[in-house]
Amino acid sequence: MTTSMSQHFTMPALLKFVAPSIAMAIFASLYSIVDGVFVSNFAGKTALAAVNLIYPFIMILSATGMMVGTGGSALVAKTRGEGDEERANRIFSMLVLFALILGIALTAVGYLVVEPVAAGLGATGPMLDDALLYGRMLLATLPFFILQFAFQSLFVTAGKPQLGFVVIVAAGVTNMVLDALFVGALGWGLAGAALATNIGEIVGGGLPLVYFLRKNSSALRLRPTRLQLRPLGKACLNGSSEMVSNVAMSLVSMLYNFQLLAFLGEDGVAAYGVIMYTAMIFAAVFMGFAMGSAPLMSFQYGARNHREMRSLLKKSLLFVAVGGVAMFAAGELLAEPLALIFVSYDAGLTELTVHGYRLYSFAFLIMGFSIFGSSFFTALNNGVVSAIIAFLRTLVFETSSVILLPMVLGVDGIWLSVTVAELASVTVMAVFMLALGRHYGYLGPLPPDPSRRKPIEEAA
Repeated sequence: MTTSMSQHFTMPALLKFVAPSIAMAIFASLYSIVDGVFVSNFAGKTALAAVNLIYPFIMILSATGMMVGTGGSALVAKTRGEGDEERANRIFSMLVLFALILGIALTAVGYLVVEPVAAGLGATGPMLDDALLYGRMLLATLPFFILQFAFQSLFVTAGKPQLGFVVIVAAGVTNMVLDALFVGALGWGLAGAALATNIGEIVGGGLPLVYFLRKNSSALRLRPTRLQLRPLGKACLNGSSEMVSNVAMSLVSMLYNFQLLAFLGEDGVAAYGVIMYTAMIFAAVFMGFAMGSAPLMSFQYGARNHREMRSLLKKSLLFVAVGGVAMFAAGELLAEPLALIFVSYDAGLTELTVHGYRLYSFAFLIMGFSIFGSSFFTALNNGVVSAIIAFLRTLVFETSSVILLPMVLGVDGIWLSVTVAELASVTVMAVFMLALGRHYGYLGPLPPDPSRRKPIEEAA
């Protein structure tokens, strides 16, 4: 069933609408975690460290899919809100074609630079060999991974968030089952984990293509198209914040790995990998909510329904605040059980991971506001402000923190750097939201509600 984005959303209705997107983001994180569990337990901590070292590079390339998906989704949803369904479908088709072409081009670039990137990050010997094996295999299906990212947002705009969740589940189950077969049963090690991911990505990016190419019950359908610079440029600019955020996060992860190699060696990189694998689930709750609610805000912005925009904003901020407290509590309580899933075979590494996780968990209290704030301005088709928030959050605040705090606090400064960066980012987000509230209509006086006016004859 297609959900209408023009309706008023109560909190239960909003949660029901975004639930598939949250579940989709969690599940996408979950099947990445399964890779880590199998690699760590069947291939060892050197292979785990190699995966964690090279994976941010793959994420930098695949972040373009999030740019196309989130920026394009906001443009398509706004166009639908304006009532132009035909143009919305043309833009949608163009975005999918562009994502596919981009994926093919980035695959070629990736193969050329993956070795110097891995070596530049400090990988040597067996760790370098493992990083190159895993990186090159994942590059083979990069176009499908980019499409998977793009379709995560576009399914919501099509009014089919539940179907987007089904696709991610299909991709994830494929990956996890094949991990168990290739890595666990057949003993193919790191190559088996990469192959399982390859096939999962083909499912995640290929099934949506088949669905939208055929006649379907959603609001969108793929049709013959040609690339046009203006709408593509607008979509990419608008979605640049999400790409900047993911690229910056990947670059910061590389910096984390570099710092941890210097302070703690291979164990530090492995511990950080465990933290990031599991922290992705907590962050996925906020990212899924932002991804699911953004098209609603875009639609209401296109329809100039400021009253509903305010309602959505208040409910979203409440969700993020309550969710932050819940995520922090979960992080503190589950730090040891989660660490044991990955590295129970090494007591010292387990202790290091638990300590780092409990410090890192303070970031969960506030990171949801930064994630939502960036997505909020993307939804309003203000890619510049969204990109500024994302850029400052990661490349400026987090990079500065991970370099400077260890000088004062040692290794603990590395684990706490995310919290410091999130505090600074939330401050910037609040300034922009207050400054631009009247311009977009989510702050300031509202026009009278026509539905509450009495008829002239009755008033007389």
